[in-house]
Amino acid sequence: MDTTGQGVAARTPAMEGLTEAEEEELRTELAKVEEEIVTLRQVLAAKERHCGELKRRLGLSALGELKQNLSKSWHDVQVSTAYKKTQETLSQAGQKTSAALSTMGSAISKKLGDMRNSATFKSFEDRMGTIKSKVVGGRENGSDSLPSPVGSADQPLPDHAPF
Repeated sequence: MDTTGQGVAARTPAMEGLTEAEEEELRTELAKVEEEIVTLRQVLAAKERHCGELKRRLGLSALGELKQNLSKSWHDVQVSTAYKKTQETLSQAGQKTSAALSTMGSAISKKLGDMRNSATFKSFEDRMGTIKSKVVGGRENGSDSLPSPVGSADQPLPDHAPF
């Protein structure tokens, strides 16, 4: 670091109006300020090390501090006006959507009820009943089970059954 100011050839126009004594005084002051900056950096580094040691001894970690900062930031967001307005708008939209779906469900139920009471549906239902009675057959005679396949259900399965 050049604190003596040997680069006289690079004089700026502001320095042309200074006397040699003023220039020397400014250079001395500059050297002192630069020295103080170096000292302050060393003191700051020592304070940061000490702070890190205290946090370590207290069990505070960078992750813990990050979680605390995030928690505080999230709280700040939640109390902000923009968040409250957005939350209110979304709540209203949800209520309107729920009401619309409920209305639509009621309309569909009513239409299905109307359709079930229609002559076409009654005719279809009668035909299905006829087909069912032809297919099931034996149940209407008091039997609650379908005809069993060949063989009796009382016989155990053979030992080589896949199940």
